[in-house]
Amino acid sequence: MSDTQRTPMPARLKVGVSIFIRKGEQSLWENGVYQNCLFLVMLLLRSPRVQSAVLVAGGGDGGPADATSFLADSPVPVIDMATAGQELDLMIEMSAQLAREWSLAFRGRGGKIVSMRVGNDYVIDIERMIFDKPHGLLISGAPYDEVWTIPEYEVSCKPYFESTFRAPVRLVPHLWSPMVLERAMARAAVGAPDSAPDSAPFAYVPGRKQWRVAIFEPNICMVKTSFIPMLGCEAAHRAQPRLIEKMWVYNSFHLKDKPLFVGFAQSLDLVQHGLATFEGRFPVYQVMPGKVEAVFAHHWENAQNYLYYEALYGGYPLVHNSHLVGGCGYRYRGFDCEEGGRALQHAFAVHDADLPAYRERARRFIATLDPEAEANVRTYTAAIDKLYA
Repeated sequence: MSDTQRTPMPARLKVGVSIFIRKGEQSLWENGVYQNCLFLVMLLLRSPRVQSAVLVAGGGDGGPADATSFLADSPVPVIDMATAGQELDLMIEMSAQLAREWSLAFRGRGGKIVSMRVGNDYVIDIERMIFDKPHGLLISGAPYDEVWTIPEYEVSCKPYFESTFRAPVRLVPHLWSPMVLERAMARAAVGAPDSAPDSAPFAYVPGRKQWRVAIFEPNICMVKTSFIPMLGCEAAHRAQPRLIEKMWVYNSFHLKDKPLFVGFAQSLDLVQHGLATFEGRFPVYQVMPGKVEAVFAHHWENAQNYLYYEALYGGYPLVHNSHLVGGCGYRYRGFDCEEGGRALQHAFAVHDADLPAYRERARRFIATLDPEAEANVRTYTAAIDKLYA
């Protein structure tokens, strides 16, 4: 299955990107991969090798008609799998995994298939196999011409993909645009009173004597959890008790009935002093403006996150352990929560004075993520060319 077909490259390609669509309510903010699908088709529309790009409804029980609201910001139409099988030249599997039978038929008529992996599938899969959770990636034996993934997974997932997919693996740039955030903010502001928190701009506001610190790790997989950020905030609080006004721990409400988590949380001075709040899952644009001064993040082999880009875009101090954010924010090493606490203290001491320079560094870095940036378009175009080499 690793042998690529010697299919002549059409003058310009019709390309599809698979996206999971279900019936009922669905949001771009449920996970990063939905937004990533949009950013990828934005890029494809700029490629000189691409005639047209579409999203392809798959994986769920919904179809193109169910995506009208969910994909209102999409620059391309949504088609079904049957139509994709007949009309496309290149299919990029992304949010919805392709069925083996569909893949065999598509390649049989000369189509190329790439699997674009933007999640830490190795960790997700071993957790689900060991702990009897619902399956993640299926090793179906479907044929792939190539696998594309992003630099954060070079260590943990690239060898896993090469072995399980039996196909070459290529690293491509991570993509992000503030387009989805800006449009969500604009819709939220329509009809909202000027005094409503949701009407506040998505931007850091200097001058507060204490900071409200937010933690947004999803707490559904080991790669992104709240524990190190909570301990980092705790370290900063013990060293500088007047720094933190509130620690918001989002995506943690489902942990409230777990005795070990409750015991861990209650051991913290921040909790004992009534400064911590544990909340459900919300889009950042709903909870950050006017309510949060800083974001404390942590990852394990998951160094590229839209949360980081959103915080930097708003000029918010980002305390993090990522080596892939262009030197932006306030970095600590690995799992060192004490160093994380010191990074938060440092941010509190210098951020207001350094804000213009901080925003400029963030602006330059975010420009490198732009789906329509020439360098990114060139890299993905070269990857497409390689499929037909």
